[in-house]
Amino acid sequence: MKAKYFLIGFVVFTLFQSCNAQNVRVGEPWLVDNDNKTNCFFDNSEMHKLNTVELMVTGEVKSPGVVDFSKLTLHEMIVKETVLVNGEDKFIGAYRYVGYSLADILNLFELDKANAEAFPPLVDLYVEIENQSGEKVVVSWGEIYYSNNLDDIIIAVGVARIIPEKSKDMWELPVASKLIVMDDLITARNISNPSKIIVKTYKNDEIVIEKGKSPVYSPTIDIIKDKKILTTLTENIDQEKKELVHTIFYGKGRGLHSTKPFEGLNLKDVLFDHVGFDTQKLMSQLIIVVADDGYRNVYTWSEIANRNDQANILLICDPNDTKKGIFRLFPSCDFFSDRAIKGIDRVIIE
Repeated sequence: MKAKYFLIGFVVFTLFQSCNAQNVRVGEPWLVDNDNKTNCFFDNSEMHKLNTVELMVTGEVKSPGVVDFSKLTLHEMIVKETVLVNGEDKFIGAYRYVGYSLADILNLFELDKANAEAFPPLVDLYVEIENQSGEKVVVSWGEIYYSNNLDDIIIAVGVARIIPEKSKDMWELPVASKLIVMDDLITARNISNPSKIIVKTYKNDEIVIEKGKSPVYSPTIDIIKDKKILTTLTENIDQEKKELVHTIFYGKGRGLHSTKPFEGLNLKDVLFDHVGFDTQKLMSQLIIVVADDGYRNVYTWSEIANRNDQANILLICDPNDTKKGIFRLFPSCDFFSDRAIKGIDRVIIE
């Protein structure tokens, strides 16, 4: 019997060694498939380790500290990186990254939300990520924890080129660790050497919370920037470019709401002329959507206007809704419905 188990073990060990000898990828992101032994197109080039720096999490957490990456698992991500140069798109390469997800990193730190007593929902949270050069980008809490695609924002510690089979383009390899936001079209937020993550609550004393208010209703939306009203949306808003999105509308608390489609305007198109589109805005612009009762959501301009997945955020106008109307949002990029805010009366460009 012992000889039988020894023989089985020897065969398994030999097969494992054989697979590794042929560089067949068996779930290990650092292995390369030079001979096309797997069906994957993205593991055909060598993975290079990136230089890393100490990463601190601070802000509204109970015990700020340095991230212990040994407690985390690696995630893989494929990205086509593109930047803005003089207002024009410039493609800089296609890569496979491995790294640690922002969600997993923040899970190591217990929240200490500044306004938790007055406003318990987490939808007004965001993080500011800073690197050693002083560059800063913002990421909304919704992007991290409400997304249809979990773990799609990482701190990359390894990179491999995705090399076209015919052109053999050898994209320049990054050398430093990098923040990678997979759903961004223009990858302005992919800053190198992130060293600090600051958890923040959006603060605005002019937003009054009225718990239990009924109805939550506003016939108009004020678009506000620098405390000035830029324009006011009414039920006469031009809806020629409405989009229809089929969805399963599901809440974190109540579960299934409906399976009916939503139809509305792309929020990007509604706000674009008031915000613009440049590298700095994609890195750091916040958009705060506020309801008549003070409920508020924080979005980044990048997640609204810079998506590569066409999972748009819709602004819905229904003049017949007198209880929770007439404006509401539907974020098709979210798994949960928590940011589908109703009775909107303000949108603040911060």
